[in-house]
Amino acid sequence: MLLIKNIKSLVQIDEESRKWVAGKEMAFMNTIENAFLHIKEGVIADYGRMEALPDEYTTGDIIDATGKLVFPSYCDSHTHIVYAGSREIEYMDKIRGLSYEEIAKRGGGILNSARLLHNTSEDDLYEQSMERIDEIMHLGTGAVEIKSGYGLSVEDELKILRVIKRLKETVPLTIKSTFLGAHAVPEAFKDNRKAYVDLVIDEMIPAVAFEGLADYIDVFCDRGFFSVEDTDRILIAGMKSGMRPKIHANELDYSGGIQVGVKNNALSVDHLEFTGDEEINSLLGSETMPTLLPGASFFLGMEDPPARKIIDAGLPVALASDYNPGSSPSGNMKLVMSLGCIRLRMLPEEVIHAVTLNGAYAMGLEKELGSITRGKKANVFITKKIPGYEFMPYAYGSDLVETVVLEGEVVD
Repeated sequence: MLLIKNIKSLVQIDEESRKWVAGKEMAFMNTIENAFLHIKEGVIADYGRMEALPDEYTTGDIIDATGKLVFPSYCDSHTHIVYAGSREIEYMDKIRGLSYEEIAKRGGGILNSARLLHNTSEDDLYEQSMERIDEIMHLGTGAVEIKSGYGLSVEDELKILRVIKRLKETVPLTIKSTFLGAHAVPEAFKDNRKAYVDLVIDEMIPAVAFEGLADYIDVFCDRGFFSVEDTDRILIAGMKSGMRPKIHANELDYSGGIQVGVKNNALSVDHLEFTGDEEINSLLGSETMPTLLPGASFFLGMEDPPARKIIDAGLPVALASDYNPGSSPSGNMKLVMSLGCIRLRMLPEEVIHAVTLNGAYAMGLEKELGSITRGKKANVFITKKIPGYEFMPYAYGSDLVETVVLEGEVVD
């Protein structure tokens, strides 16, 4: 048992265990001041104000959180953190004025990462990825989705997904895996995209499904990558093998990716820099979470997604890091919250919902994580002494996480 007592503010209380927070409701945050949080057998057992603390809760381990806040851990629903090496040379190319697409056409971008990964052993890839997992865990992330997509061959896609499986088995974070064989068209297929799509459908998906390596299937549906028709074919094949869709959509143009995602009941559609009335109307009434990746648009110097327009339409929004070597080399979800406020004009309450409960929904984890709710998994973090929850996105450059608790255990 673990008791956290004298909490200045217990943040993101959800008595009813909602699936998400949408529209105007995102501007409101439920908190308890001068609170306790009681954890038993790895789950949130109880919480309340200190004056109502039962005596029997004081018999186990106790943390005094005087002056500190407690949050549910971040739920980062879009990352690519199993990758080899880094791409800082391309970062210099960006500074010199080359676009994301221009770098890709020169053999950089995703294809560069695929070459690096092909020449990296599975054990080395696992060790590199463990360093990133440890990093994000101590920054407050308690659940993360990890995609393949830097393999672009049957053998190398399976290599990535096997590493993700090993991570699931060895770290206390909750991890979801996504097969993203359709991340880019490899050099050998540059003049025959259909043949590569056939390879994804006929060989990659069956191999992934046979080993049970992926929870979800994803496609980069955008200008210069995969068409709506390609995406539809791949998603249908993935669903037949038990993988629910998640989509890279509308990062570079009005690609139709949002609509094809909604059509196929995608759990989320991600990026969404190009989102207009037609795209918003397709999302209304759906079960698909609009997921924004402000770190990518910030790092690439691209147009920001219209968060205010999406929220004002009554939709929910999740924020994720897109941690990857080319367009968002950071898994710091506190920074993602700050970018949500600074660049997307979201309120502190809105960004907190977006990186907790709404992010949990975008991974199919809303019943287990994302809020302070009795019976949910005890993945929380304790801040340093700060004035209030608004200070988290405000102090954008400061590490304010002091103690991480995952599955009810303090992480060293």
